[in-house]
Amino acid sequence: MSTEITDETISLTELDRKLLRLAIELSEESKARGRHPFAALVADEDGTVISTAGNNSMPPEGDPTQHAELVAVAKAAKKLSPDQLARCTLYTSAEPCCMCSGAVYWCNIGRVVYALSETTLLELTGAHPENPTFSLPCREVLARGQREVEIVGPALQDEAAQAHIGFWK
Repeated sequence: MSTEITDETISLTELDRKLLRLAIELSEESKARGRHPFAALVADEDGTVISTAGNNSMPPEGDPTQHAELVAVAKAAKKLSPDQLARCTLYTSAEPCCMCSGAVYWCNIGRVVYALSETTLLELTGAHPENPTFSLPCREVLARGQREVEIVGPALQDEAAQAHIGFWK
């Protein structure tokens, strides 16, 4: 059984902090638009943002498969080659679910940095019917693939949690 990494034990670069905070800001923007408070972006090794996405999974306008992480990596895959994507990082306001982890893998993203862990998210959402979480960490999903994906997180959880406070009533 693995021990969850916390902000105290994780080492983020300044660029990682900047881009993770941008993903958290985008989650606030998603919330302000009346969508679920999640967002993600893909950046290359120099920190150039390739794609961004807020959550658009709420029916009737949205599509339940349009999680921010999946949309951001799919957009990036339309712009970059698999070799370029392998040098990219997905920054996300919450740990990728198993569906989004699969998208990370199939789009060839080489690294994931996330804020809220799935367990912390569950504490914030409770049993809300619009966010039935999987108890399946992205590390477990991605460890089953044939290529390695570096995973960093959770990090900046207190900052990322702010968008969720009061939302899941």
